[in-house]
Amino acid sequence: MPSCTSDPELQLDGLAGPTHHFGGLSFGNRASMTHAGWHSRPRQAALQGLAKMRQILTLGVPQAVLLPLPRPDMGFLRQAGFSGDDTAVLEQAARRAPYLLRLAMSSAFMWTANAATVIPSGDSTDQRCHLVTANLIATPHRALEAHARAAMLRVLFPDPDRVVVHDPLPASLALSDEGAANHSRLCAPHQVQGFHLFVYGRAADVPPHDLPSRFPARQSREASQAVARLGHLSCEQALFVRQQPTAIDAGAFHNDVVMVGDGDRMFIHESCFDEQSAVLKTLRQHVPSLVVHEVSQQDLPLDQAVSSYLFNSQLLRTPQGRVLLAPSESSSGAAFRVTQRLLDSGFVDHVYFQDLSQSMAGGGGPACLRLRLPLNPDEIASMAPSVILNDTTIKDLETWVERHYRDQLEPAELADPHLLYETRQALDDLTQLLNLGSLYPFQRDTL
Repeated sequence: MPSCTSDPELQLDGLAGPTHHFGGLSFGNRASMTHAGWHSRPRQAALQGLAKMRQILTLGVPQAVLLPLPRPDMGFLRQAGFSGDDTAVLEQAARRAPYLLRLAMSSAFMWTANAATVIPSGDSTDQRCHLVTANLIATPHRALEAHARAAMLRVLFPDPDRVVVHDPLPASLALSDEGAANHSRLCAPHQVQGFHLFVYGRAADVPPHDLPSRFPARQSREASQAVARLGHLSCEQALFVRQQPTAIDAGAFHNDVVMVGDGDRMFIHESCFDEQSAVLKTLRQHVPSLVVHEVSQQDLPLDQAVSSYLFNSQLLRTPQGRVLLAPSESSSGAAFRVTQRLLDSGFVDHVYFQDLSQSMAGGGGPACLRLRLPLNPDEIASMAPSVILNDTTIKDLETWVERHYRDQLEPAELADPHLLYETRQALDDLTQLLNLGSLYPFQRDTL
């Protein structure tokens, strides 16, 4: 494994699917709840995501794409008791259980930070990279993603001698796992092994009166510890800390809404962790060069931190220096003033604001859309090569989106059988575009 500063991490971004809609399915996610029932713009959502991927490439950071999952999830609807052909199943679900139809149509898989937790080969005791697929059982619509994502990741990483893709943890509330949104890898310059920070919201020994009172705590400590074991991390390389309940109740349903860390930099709100001073002291012991920019409640109130998603920015090491890629919602007011302090202090060299309005309306900023992969050259070479992007591939994907995605999607159109067939045609064309063969079950079923 190269040193922490020698090679940029590969960014693996999810792509919004043709059924991108605002179903209000994520309790505790303020943006998701606020925009429930609004009409969505699937084409704009996908093109905004691709524009962000192009920006990352322009910065000199390697970029890959993770394909949409098939939606609607017809298997889920049939298991729920709806029968007949596909049109009949959709009609029954829309009439008798519209909530289940919204679950089956969810495009929340676009937020790839929740897909898995990554333990690099340089950190694991068996010297293999480990991707532990998240079970996402805290929310019903995201729980549908887990096993399909594991299968897709194995297509992207077909060599288990280099990259191991683990099945999700058991679907138990005791092991509720939300992926890399609650995990950060920190590392000093020229240091080979990283130090892993796992953040949880609840644990078996945390009494109910110490839990958040407004919104549920999704990540369990038991799940984080299980992920560390599966990733072959030694005890000395991991720290498990609790997120402040006040942050969760303010809408920080994942820790990446109040913190982002990369290498020896950490950008954090003062309301992030329980016993935050002690946590930061411990982190500095393991990463002595760690630079922490802690933002006070006075400078950026917690509710504004959540609404702006400033801490859900991507913190990147690039050939031009350290970059903060922030959502355009943080380009004004108190959040913008914080970014100027980051520049003035030398914490980052550049700040860029990215328009991700469709993703933001569903509750996901720049960091939600990507999974960070610290891979060595041999591991990157073992990947499915067609998902690693260049400018030509992004142009091809933009053309594909323009051809297949609807400009606007109303909630009532989720039951439209034409949407099902449009989506299948789009995904079939996408697998051909990227030379991935029969990736989806519906493709294999028709052979």
